[in-house]
Amino acid sequence: MNGTHWTIICLSYLVGLLFTGVLGFPDSHRSGLQWIVIVTGISSLSLFLAVIIPKRWPTAPRGKFWLGAAMVALSAVVYFQLRVPYPSQNDISQLLKKSPSQTVIVAGKVLTESRLNASLRQSFWLQVNSITQKITPQQSKEETKEVTGKLYVTVPFYPDKKYYPGQSLTIEGILYKPSSRATPGSFNFKSYLAREGAFSGLKGQQIIEEGQPPWGFWLLRKRIVRSQSRWLGTPVGPLISSISIGRQAVDLPEDIRSLFNKAGLAHILAASGFQVVLLLGVVIFFTRNLSPDKQLWIGVGVLIFYVGLTGIQPSVSRAALMGIGGLIGLVLDRKVNRLGSWLLVAVLLLLFNPLWIWDLGFQLSFLATFSLIVTVPPLEQKLDFLPPTISPMIAIPIGVSVWTLPLLMQSFSVVATYSILCNIITAPLVTVISLGGMLSAAVALLFPLGGSAIAWLLYYPTLLLIAIAKFFVNLPASSYAVGKLSVGVMVLIYVGLLAIWLNRWCQKHGKVISLFLLTVVVVPIVISRLTLVQITVLETQPHLSIVIQDRGRVMVINGGDEAAEKYSLVPFLTVQGVNQIDSVIVFDEQKSTLESYLGVKQVLNREQLLKDNKISVGKVEIEVINVKPMIVQLGVADHKWLWLTQGSQPPDDRFRESVDVLLWSGKRLNAEWIERVKPKIGIAVSRFVEAKTRRLFQYQGIKLYWTGKDGAIQWTPKGGFKTSIITEDQDI
Repeated sequence: MNGTHWTIICLSYLVGLLFTGVLGFPDSHRSGLQWIVIVTGISSLSLFLAVIIPKRWPTAPRGKFWLGAAMVALSAVVYFQLRVPYPSQNDISQLLKKSPSQTVIVAGKVLTESRLNASLRQSFWLQVNSITQKITPQQSKEETKEVTGKLYVTVPFYPDKKYYPGQSLTIEGILYKPSSRATPGSFNFKSYLAREGAFSGLKGQQIIEEGQPPWGFWLLRKRIVRSQSRWLGTPVGPLISSISIGRQAVDLPEDIRSLFNKAGLAHILAASGFQVVLLLGVVIFFTRNLSPDKQLWIGVGVLIFYVGLTGIQPSVSRAALMGIGGLIGLVLDRKVNRLGSWLLVAVLLLLFNPLWIWDLGFQLSFLATFSLIVTVPPLEQKLDFLPPTISPMIAIPIGVSVWTLPLLMQSFSVVATYSILCNIITAPLVTVISLGGMLSAAVALLFPLGGSAIAWLLYYPTLLLIAIAKFFVNLPASSYAVGKLSVGVMVLIYVGLLAIWLNRWCQKHGKVISLFLLTVVVVPIVISRLTLVQITVLETQPHLSIVIQDRGRVMVINGGDEAAEKYSLVPFLTVQGVNQIDSVIVFDEQKSTLESYLGVKQVLNREQLLKDNKISVGKVEIEVINVKPMIVQLGVADHKWLWLTQGSQPPDDRFRESVDVLLWSGKRLNAEWIERVKPKIGIAVSRFVEAKTRRLFQYQGIKLYWTGKDGAIQWTPKGGFKTSIITEDQDI
């Protein structure tokens, strides 16, 4: 087979892995219909290409070759399924079948270096080998058994206390089931663990026993980070370490991570192709007088060492493999086919771990590299009127954004408005800090004080980088929520981009195609915002939040706390494409923090609502009809909602009118009152609903939803009620 045949085989493997999206990884439920869709889709695509391509490409493969390509794609699907992690019979998660959580003592070995998470606890992965638990909760007798499995562990944070790969630990804590995503747009913790091959977590309360960790690259990372932070402190020192050797090396403060994410600079915090290219450039410069063979071996050695130092991340591994290909081309004195190398590296890495195909970091890394190969060179040619050192700094951010933006929109529903400009302005600083940081790291391995001295020279450039990021983040509309971009629209965008790259006619009409793609994205968003009438009930512990969207106007009735707003309410509003809230009503004593995330026109607190008794925002009417307990009536689109905000039972003599929806805490309700009010729908904001109340609703023919089982509950005039998330394996 020639190069063309191998290229098609590699592409067939990638296409097969992409078809596994039909199976909904990491969801463990598979149906025959899903497999029929996959087989039919791959077969139809193969047949279509077998007919169309030879007509347009006379030297293209024919006949049975395309059948072989289809078999490669189907084999990729099967191989993917074989590599999907499932809990074994002896997996520690099997102990949670009867109870969602229990106090245990586990023993095992640390798999990854501990990191400080957003909750200010240390987190790491633990390979478990035994568990100790009480035979019954009432007995003090304990039982120890051997188990297997991988645990996501968090333990209290103590300064200068970390845990490293290979270290033996015995931890007492609460073993728990990970929760599914209860709110659209929020982090799906259960899915995240499943992707990593873990099906339970441990909230460690104390470390009972710990062993000494064996030697590893973590020792070198620790030496480098200490050296670079010695005279710089936080956050400058850790930021230099993150830029030069990757975020796996250091615990960056949460505010710095958030700042760079919002500015569109998150990629510079992770070691990637940019650092590898700089490193290779330095190696080639200092070995330019050596033979090509020696250059190759020195370069390969440096790249392998750097990959180990950064924690063997997919982005660095990909860049290192491509770098090795470039070095081999240098030795052979041949021009390397960069696109072919890109495809070969993708296949090699996905043969090693096919599950990476659905890793967002992996996807963004390869899209960025693809853009550097096919889009950036033409852009540089159009910018040839600029100095050679300036044009790449402009072309690279634009080219990379073109190919990564659709995926980012589909994944996060938000766009960093000034990210391209911010990347262009900060490019020289990032280059200086990366080179200086890597030089400082190399010196620190031999002479820590020398590494500290070099890092100290980067103090003001790093401060300037932080200041620029803050400037852009603080500009008006620095981030814009666009709403959830559908997978279909995202695929259409990428098809259009590929057509512009491959087809001359499409290149000639590139502006028209780009305008069409932009219209496909923008028009549905505008129409949805102008026509959408929707009420969403969210469980934001310890209370709830209600989001009312009425033809472009948005009202939030918020009873949650600051953490609930940050991790549940704001992600939901982002997915909905909400950038400004017309009114926020806060019933509880705590203050709303939504103004720090989104624009808010007015905030109404409990006292104002009680004083006015009735307020209107657009066509939404809110009326307080009882104070103790506080009961609120909502009127939206001719539908009447009754909300028992406090207590479990309203006074019997006040409510004789029927209501469409009853919203309450899930506690027991009086049967006579329910029969008199006759709600059509009941929504309980609770993990559990008392059994007698459930039977009462069933007897009265009232449809019952509750957030503990159904997640977020949405209502629209045409579609009625639907549950956005149905949590699995819920014990109710």
